[in-house]
Amino acid sequence: MSPVVSSDSSVLLGIILSIVCFSCFLLSASSLDSTPLHNEPNTDLQTLLCLKNHLSGPPGLLASWKNDSLQHCSWAGVSCSKRHASRVVALNLESFELNGQVPSCIANLTFLARLHMANNQLNGQIPTELGQLNRLQYLNLSSNDLSGVIPSTISSCSRLQIIDLGRNALQGEIPSSLSQCLNLEKLILRQNGFSGVIPESLGMLRNLSLLHLAQNSLSGEIPLSLGYRSSLRAVVLANNRLTGPIPPFLSNSSSLEYLDLTENSLGGVIPYALLNSMSLETIALGLNNFVGPIPDLSQPNSPLQYLILQSNNLIGPIPSSLGNLSSLIWLSLGNNSFEGIIPASISKIPNLQLLDLTYNLLSGTVPASIYNMSALTYLGIGRNGLVGEIPHSIGYTLPSIQTLILGGNQFHGEIPASLANATDIMVIDLEYNAFSGTIPSLGSVPNLEKLNLGTNQLEAGDWSFLSSLANCTRLVRLSLSRNKIQGTLPSSIGALPKSLEVLMLNGNSISGNIPVEIGGLTNLTSLYMERNLFTGSLPDTIGNLSRLSGLSLSQNKLSGQIPPSISNLSQLNDLLLQDNDFSGPIPEALGYCKNLETLNLSCNSLDGGIPKQLFTLFSLTQGLDLSHNQLSGQIPFEIGGLINLGLLNISHNQLSGQIPSTIGQCVHLEFLHMEGNLLEGKIPESFAELRGIIELDLSQNNLSGEIPELFKSFSYLNLLNLSFNNLEGPVPTGRIFHNKSVVYIQGNKNLCGSSPLLQLPLCDAKASRQNRSSKILKVLGLSALSLLPLSCLLAAILLKKRNKVKRAAHPSCKELKTYSYADLVRATNNFSSYNLVGSGISGSVYKGRFESEEHAVAIKVFKLDQLGTPKSFLAECEALRNTRHRNLVKVITACSTFDPSGHQFKALILEYMPNGSLESWLHPNLSKYGLEISLSFASRITIATDIASALDYLHNCCMPPVVHCDLKPSNVLLDDVMGYAQGLVAYSAGVLLSDPSTM
Repeated sequence: MSPVVSSDSSVLLGIILSIVCFSCFLLSASSLDSTPLHNEPNTDLQTLLCLKNHLSGPPGLLASWKNDSLQHCSWAGVSCSKRHASRVVALNLESFELNGQVPSCIANLTFLARLHMANNQLNGQIPTELGQLNRLQYLNLSSNDLSGVIPSTISSCSRLQIIDLGRNALQGEIPSSLSQCLNLEKLILRQNGFSGVIPESLGMLRNLSLLHLAQNSLSGEIPLSLGYRSSLRAVVLANNRLTGPIPPFLSNSSSLEYLDLTENSLGGVIPYALLNSMSLETIALGLNNFVGPIPDLSQPNSPLQYLILQSNNLIGPIPSSLGNLSSLIWLSLGNNSFEGIIPASISKIPNLQLLDLTYNLLSGTVPASIYNMSALTYLGIGRNGLVGEIPHSIGYTLPSIQTLILGGNQFHGEIPASLANATDIMVIDLEYNAFSGTIPSLGSVPNLEKLNLGTNQLEAGDWSFLSSLANCTRLVRLSLSRNKIQGTLPSSIGALPKSLEVLMLNGNSISGNIPVEIGGLTNLTSLYMERNLFTGSLPDTIGNLSRLSGLSLSQNKLSGQIPPSISNLSQLNDLLLQDNDFSGPIPEALGYCKNLETLNLSCNSLDGGIPKQLFTLFSLTQGLDLSHNQLSGQIPFEIGGLINLGLLNISHNQLSGQIPSTIGQCVHLEFLHMEGNLLEGKIPESFAELRGIIELDLSQNNLSGEIPELFKSFSYLNLLNLSFNNLEGPVPTGRIFHNKSVVYIQGNKNLCGSSPLLQLPLCDAKASRQNRSSKILKVLGLSALSLLPLSCLLAAILLKKRNKVKRAAHPSCKELKTYSYADLVRATNNFSSYNLVGSGISGSVYKGRFESEEHAVAIKVFKLDQLGTPKSFLAECEALRNTRHRNLVKVITACSTFDPSGHQFKALILEYMPNGSLESWLHPNLSKYGLEISLSFASRITIATDIASALDYLHNCCMPPVVHCDLKPSNVLLDDVMGYAQGLVAYSAGVLLSDPSTM
């Protein structure tokens, strides 16, 4: 019995173990997100359901993915193995409009060989668990919103042949571990945010045929190994930040067919081997920094079809050997510095469709055979120095032409009427030449989009060309500016195609009224008709052009009121109506043009007040010019609303009242012109907020009060014109008021100054006259009173000298302040040429400003390599140390040290004279505003007296005597207080005479 019992127990135990195993299976199946499963038939089903739970999309695309379905191999986008039933080998979910993140449970599809989920809205990071799919051969997650970095675990997918992660938001560096995918054939990472260098190891992948890394932020040089393997067919590295030359392996590759390095910072010469390759079909090197000439081409049977070299720094002639490229379809050489003639051999290329030679230095005539290239669709030879005429038959000999760019040359003659037979043409650019005659009719060219004929000598004739353009239903741009077009603009202007967006008629002699029919061009965004002879009023239909962003009618003879319908132009950025004869008030409706950046109504006859509505236009940034009208009344308080405005010109009107303090809220103002009005009151203190002001003109008003000190704080001010007002009191000193060519204050009778250079009464003139009458009595008294403190001072000096340590063997000036070499470098902006005041044999003088000091100084740096300069330094120290006179420049200190290179460095720091030299006052130049400031006769006498006083002191009062040695007007410098000559020693060495008899 015993053996029977043992047998039954074994059976029971087996049953129990089976139940436990099945339970474990169910448990594991419920946790697929966290634990990969292998070799179970329904694992893939559960994984697909997990995938569905993490993704969402429009109903219908994943409708077949149901929980109760056991036929998951028939679900949309799912493919299973034929050998292993129920095992998923491919997911093809392109353009399923899926949202969400790729879940980590996808790693449980262990038989997956193809994962194709391109063109969805997937986001988040690429799961690191993808590295567990060791059968994966194809990975395409392109055109999604994936972020983060490429997980390094992908390199574990050793069977991968294709990786396409392009058009996402991936960042970081390209993992060098990708080189472990030894079977990789295509690596596509374009249009992401990858940075860093391209891994050198990628060039060693033996099967790599395509490397597409365009439109990232990759830097460094192209890997030297790239091109080493013979499998490489295409390299696309465009739109990155790569530098350096094209590596030798790449330029000598015998397998490479497609090379695109466009828009990087690559340089060097174009390798000879590259252009003579027998495998390359496309070479795109545009928008780089390549230099030198194009190498000669010696391969007559080159397969090259696209040669794109535009926008580099290439020079020399265009080689005639380019004509040997019989397979060439595109030849783009524009925007370089090629010179010489266009080689006629180019016309031998039988299938050439694009020829771009624009923006070079080519000259001579265009070979006639170029105009006979029947396959050409694009001919660009504009912006060169070419001459000659266009063949009359061009419309027949270039039957396929779509773009014709000949502008910016010196072509002359008539525009061929045969262009009307080039029925495929879309762009005609003939501007900036010398074409003459009547503009031909081009109405038989239905695809014409752009017609640029500006800046020639063309005439309108009977204007039939204009009415013919009504048939060009795709016309977007019509430019006839700066020609010799005369006569009245016909009403047929309104029949131009509705597609027209840009109309340029400026710079002609068109007269008469602007036709009301112009309001029918409702798609216009730019209308330029300035500098003509238009008369009459502006038609109310102008308000129909609601898409206008630019409207210029300036410099005509238009009159009447500005129509209120202009308020319909809500998209308007620039409204230019200056130099006409518009009258009446400024329309309040302009306040509805909320996108205005520039408004110029100057030089008209507008009257009334400035409407407050203008000051609600926060968009006004470029300029508001209402000058030279007849505007009256007060400046509205609301002017402070123009917080973004850069230029405000309300000059030469009849505005009255006070300047509103709110103008200080216009903190971006750079140019403020209010001259020529009837403004009164004080200059507002709120002007202090206009920190960026460059020009401020308040002249020719009735302003009163003192000139505010606030103007001294303006760092960028180039013009301060306060002339011809009723200002009073002292003129501020310092900073801008030092510069005679910047500040204009004449015509204010009650101003006074502290210097005769201002040609104003001295502020203490009255006190000076009283002092002069009792001068003799006071001198005696003051002399007596000064004896006691002077004696004390002399005693103190002698005591100090007695206790002073013996000076070093290398003498120097007595230092009042100590400055290092670094201090002098900072003070002079590293001794920049901008700070250079002058230069002589012994040294150079720089203007400087120490960080701890308010006033500028003059820094004379000695040229110690010049013979005698060290002695000159000592001589000047000794001379200046012993001189004390009000008309001699004052020494601040000296610097004797070594520069960073270990060379001796010696410099004197002297007082800076802000009003320049006497020479600049004796021979003044006109300022840019046409005003000349010169010395009065009294000032000249004062300066001459001061010079004589200084010379007398040097010759007769100094021990030993000093000779200046270089006395001339340019070495007489004027200060900003009394106008005295304070620069006789100036910045030049004096000579000490040990024997006074040698004088």
